[in-house]
Amino acid sequence: MDGLLGHFLKNFIREGTLVVTRSSGRVFLAGDGTGQPVGVRFASTAAERRLMMDPELALGELYTDGLLTVGPGDIFDVIELGLRNLGRAGEPRRIRFLNRLRVATRRLRQLNNARRARRNVAHHYDIDARIYSMFLDSDLQYSCACFETAVDTLEDAQLAKKRRIAAKLAIDPGQRVLDIGCGWGGLALYLARYCEASVTGVTLSREQFAMARQRAVGRAANIDFRLQDYRSVSEKFDRVVSVGMFEHVGVGFFDTFFRKIADCLTDDGIALVHTIGRTDGPGDTNPWITKYIFPGGYIPAMSEVLAAIERAGLLVTDVEVLRLHYAMTLKAWRDRFMARRGEAAAIYDERFCRMWEFYLAASEASFRRGENVVFQFQLARKVDALPLTRDYMKEREDELRRLETAPRGVRLASEQGRSARPLRGGFNIAADP
Repeated sequence: MDGLLGHFLKNFIREGTLVVTRSSGRVFLAGDGTGQPVGVRFASTAAERRLMMDPELALGELYTDGLLTVGPGDIFDVIELGLRNLGRAGEPRRIRFLNRLRVATRRLRQLNNARRARRNVAHHYDIDARIYSMFLDSDLQYSCACFETAVDTLEDAQLAKKRRIAAKLAIDPGQRVLDIGCGWGGLALYLARYCEASVTGVTLSREQFAMARQRAVGRAANIDFRLQDYRSVSEKFDRVVSVGMFEHVGVGFFDTFFRKIADCLTDDGIALVHTIGRTDGPGDTNPWITKYIFPGGYIPAMSEVLAAIERAGLLVTDVEVLRLHYAMTLKAWRDRFMARRGEAAAIYDERFCRMWEFYLAASEASFRRGENVVFQFQLARKVDALPLTRDYMKEREDELRRLETAPRGVRLASEQGRSARPLRGGFNIAADP
């Protein structure tokens, strides 16, 4: 007999083929026999019980601890198979209870005051920087890239992301920009160089802060990186941008975040918030991700974000939903990490590598089969702060693309400020040379 584990998995996996090897050595199949088989092996009966009691938490823990191994296939295939079958069978009452309990208590786990926010950031971002250099692009962009074609390299797609954000911000030379959660400084350096903006970047990560300041030396005099909580920023800015940081705010601080943006913006200012989002309404963060990767984090539903924006008195002037772009980004990250897995193991250990592999695989699967996307919210304080149509975004992107490919040290006519012409909405862009 396959026992309780067999009943649990066969009830859950209805499509595809899962080959299960129990700790006793007994093998059984779950699913309808279609597709490439994916196999899992349990190291003990205790591991089997843990999976049945709380699969959302236990799967990652068992894999990280080496108590569940995979083959044929890899851990991405296992997670993808599970997400593909999610909702096809009724969840056990125990699992439904756990999910409701997590949603009900999420504010306690996301109580991200200044002290806890610093601790949460340090947990993930202040690890050995060599780990990030193994899988990120050369500019260390740790957020969703924008793939303009299916064959773009990761470097191309991350550059396109920065270009797209800069175009939506519609920055005039000399304007002041606040970058909330500036990471290792790549976007700030881009805005300072190609938009000639004066950029202030704030982060709570000591490692990111140190590297961002080092990268700015000799490259941009109009950048100020600070080790500072965004809530303590008091100046006014023409533009505010935040990329991949809102996921760390916590549901109880949505109002605080957008009110701070409103307070920091000048009357005709513009903001851009780039964040992972969920399409299935308010919920809770996966418990394994919360415990091991992003403590205090939460992926918001659009309905939650829009309500907070409205309460802050800001106008939504544009929303873009990036669907599979993050899945493609994560696939590139996972491939790069696995190619250098041995180096990561030498820095930490095999357990760390299994944890990181699970994190990247689960994240990719959530964008391919789950309910995760990326939202870009463009915000303003005044209804006439931007042109009537979105044409200016394409014009700005084209202009920035030309600047990116110009020989270093050569300034285009658009950079020299000649023939400046107004676009609809009051800001200026130089005419083409």
